[in-house]
Amino acid sequence: IAQRALHGPTLYSQTMRIGFLGPSGGDLGALERAATFLLWTENVSRAVYLGNDGALDRCVVAWAKRLVGDDPSDEGAWSRAADLAAGGAPAELDAFVAGERKRLRLRALATLPEDAPYALETLGELTTLLSFDVSGLGEDDLARAHLVVVGNASAPSIDERAARWVLQLGPIGDRGGVAVLDAQGAGAFVTVYDASERELLRVEISEPHTAKLDIPNELKGRA
Repeated sequence: IAQRALHGPTLYSQTMRIGFLGPSGGDLGALERAATFLLWTENVSRAVYLGNDGALDRCVVAWAKRLVGDDPSDEGAWSRAADLAAGGAPAELDAFVAGERKRLRLRALATLPEDAPYALETLGELTTLLSFDVSGLGEDDLARAHLVVVGNASAPSIDERAARWVLQLGPIGDRGGVAVLDAQGAGAFVTVYDASERELLRVEISEPHTAKLDIPNELKGRA
């Protein structure tokens, strides 16, 4: 089962890459493909699912079972290792190691907390609020956030609102729903992709009112 994002400050190193996944609409295949892109192509340290439907947990369980069998738990791994140690062929040992590495990589996938409307974390030096829907949050909830990441939206966007940035993901699909935050000390870059791994927009975040927004040339005619 996917890890839980924490409700409360969580500290990371000053330079890091974290991914965000918008709601999947129940399409576990699309969710897995997007997560694969973030984990293995973008090599994020963690990827957080911003849906509220439990889809990531279902996705991770099915995914892990395909990788290592019906028991994807740590106890199952020890049991499989013991069986192979007794007489496994070299090819079987290699397959076991490869499968376990991929299973453990799935621990980088996280969901929002079940018992709170948002998670508040420090990414690089950015205090970041993660939520499916912020419509019910007040200014006291948002006050500490430099960046707010929201899953519930019709399409992806990122803009300045008062003293903070707001990244709306929207659903995973041909209009977006996948993003990467490159946190570099007090600054950061946010890049938004669609389900085909195509870059849709890239924004540099530093202090408010200093946005640098780049839209690929082939997309400018569609804006």
